[in-house]
Amino acid sequence: MRQQILRNITMLILVGAVALITAVDSANGQSSHTTVSAKVPFEFRVGGNALPAGDYTVRTMTDAGSVLGITNQDNDRTTLRLTNPIQTAKISKKAKLVFHRYGQTYFLSEVWSGRENTGRRLLKSKQEREMESQLAAISSKSELARNNYETIEIVAMAR
Repeated sequence: MRQQILRNITMLILVGAVALITAVDSANGQSSHTTVSAKVPFEFRVGGNALPAGDYTVRTMTDAGSVLGITNQDNDRTTLRLTNPIQTAKISKKAKLVFHRYGQTYFLSEVWSGRENTGRRLLKSKQEREMESQLAAISSKSELARNNYETIEIVAMAR
């Protein structure tokens, strides 16, 4: 009984938070709808979730684009993640997904539509921040540090 009440309260808070984020994004007045599709050839992490290799669609879930939905096309499961806007000096002609690799663990980091000079950067998970600080503790000139971090770009298709 007590667990059910806690579960209901947690669900109510979650729904309220999503509603608040949506309301704030709508009030912001920026419309930056992005949908990109890509084949990811490796398992990767989004927040605390491990996602298998496969075909993915990434789309903005709010008008301002602060929430991305990453959908696995094989099992139709969607993972949500908060993002921040990022900019580059010139418009890339290619849509892309950017990953950070630490050892054998990949994290989705950025999403670019290829139509504008703005993209979305996913907030780093606790696990990624920990791996990043462990790597920073190793001398950046050491062979170990060079072999354990890499930025990977996968070309995507904008829709």
